[in-house]
Amino acid sequence: MQNPAKVRGIFTAIAARYDLANHVLSGGLDFLWRARAVRMVKAWRPRTILDLATGSGDLALALGKALPEARIVGADFCHPMLQVAAGKGLHPLVVADGTRLPFADASFDAVTVAFGLRNMESWPGALREMSRVLRPDGHLLVLDFSLPRPPLAFAYRFYLHRVLPRVAGMITGNRAGYEYLGASIEAFPSGRAMCELMQQNNLRDALTRPLAAGIVSIYTARK
Repeated sequence: MQNPAKVRGIFTAIAARYDLANHVLSGGLDFLWRARAVRMVKAWRPRTILDLATGSGDLALALGKALPEARIVGADFCHPMLQVAAGKGLHPLVVADGTRLPFADASFDAVTVAFGLRNMESWPGALREMSRVLRPDGHLLVLDFSLPRPPLAFAYRFYLHRVLPRVAGMITGNRAGYEYLGASIEAFPSGRAMCELMQQNNLRDALTRPLAAGIVSIYTARK
């Protein structure tokens, strides 16, 4: 769980160079992670999708290409990030807090959230809101960072806490924001713990799929 004002301030500061930092720091793997998520969502054949914490809109745009008939709404609580998404042609866009969504019950066939749940004020509260706006039997997909198992975990933590903030600081001018990133990843539940959290908050059939040796994971569940 995070401080909303702090998180909003971080993303406001890095919005203009957020995409570049993502591509560099992931070695381009972020494209592959989103592509995997898109394939999974496409298999559900949703007609309406909420992309929560849409940020600069890359996942929502990829979903739109794969599902041209679907209505996709991008939502984020950081207006400067939404301005970046709008510049890419993404619409409609809604300024919204993930723990207090301005949508009616059962509004969407699917909800996606990529690298965003970790930054929300309340993970259980956000999951309950996602369930609330899903239609019965609707699907949730969460893509987020996780921690690989030893021995890779030791090298990854060195990169996460020592290398990544320095490189990101040079790209974005905001090293502190990426020091926060490492701390948030350490605190975020992953694997079985995330599946249990989903199932405790009005979701069922939760599954986890680690990618890139566990550096990121995709979680899915149904209402």
